[in-house]
Amino acid sequence: MTTVIETDVPIGKIKSFGKYGPQYEITRKIRRDGDKTIIEIRMVANGEEAEYELSKAMADPDAL
Repeated sequence: MTTVIETDVPIGKIKSFGKYGPQYEITRKIRRDGDKTIIEIRMVANGEEAEYELSKAMADPDAL
């Protein structure tokens, strides 16, 4: 039997793509896709929404 540990999704956290990249907010968990957790993000500058992998978001730095 395999135990899956669900990662907490930091809803409301503001991150950026790289140290000086555009900022985005983590808005919600969408689904599990195999071993990946897919989240929804909203770009701070223009409100555009997109899907993103939680593991990538966790690797991105917190916004300055």
